[in-house]
Amino acid sequence: MFKNISITAVNVLDQDEALDFYVGKLGFQVTNDVDMGFMRWLTIALPADPDRHLLLEVPGPPSLSEDVAAQVRDLITKGALGVACVLITDDCRRTYAELKAKGVEFTEEPTEQPYGIDCALRDPFGNHVRITQPATGPVEVTDEDIARWSGAQQNG
Repeated sequence: MFKNISITAVNVLDQDEALDFYVGKLGFQVTNDVDMGFMRWLTIALPADPDRHLLLEVPGPPSLSEDVAAQVRDLITKGALGVACVLITDDCRRTYAELKAKGVEFTEEPTEQPYGIDCALRDPFGNHVRITQPATGPVEVTDEDIARWSGAQQNG
């Protein structure tokens, strides 16, 4: 029935600041930047994955009332909307070092996980972004992994 996922929305508070971050630091490219009068349709994609876009959308009309949009903006700044995206890399530690050198602030350093090596950052607005170097072979979750993840959730 469906062929793929083409666009995923990421709520941001300022589209120009979002471009500075996602394009300037993370390496995305602008795929659409259209002033529609009532909103700006701004999409970006990774050069290696040009058919999958992120819509950098400011919460507000016409999709949300001003009251609901204000609530969503507040949740964004608290990091309460969950993971905006997971970016895949061949070398998580190298990517981490390169982005850190560009001034990207991380919330988690590269960490060995059963599913690979990953790290975490927040965009300038509070959205969570994960960077993952997937493991090769089958994933095996141990009791130690579960205990570590449970502890992180209780402390986070």
